[in-house]
Amino acid sequence: MQEMRKVHETEAKAQLAELIGCVERGESIAITRDGKDVAALVPFEDAERERRRQAVERFLESRRKWKKVKISTEEFLAWRHEGHRF
Repeated sequence: MQEMRKVHETEAKAQLAELIGCVERGESIAITRDGKDVAALVPFEDAERERRRQAVERFLESRRKWKKVKISTEEFLAWRHEGHRF
């Protein structure tokens, strides 16, 4: 994986339009403050993929905790739909 280009926040503010153009072409850019990464400009698809990956990871982590509790698939699906109005 290619390392992100780092840009200080004041430079990013001054060159935002240019940086967005770079992101449109697929580049990812880290915004820094005091030498630390504080934000990232990434293509929308990458951000959405990361959001989904984190959601799956949270689900799997909670599922690991569930292994101590024995529930059936039917019970799980019923809980998922509990409170839904059709």
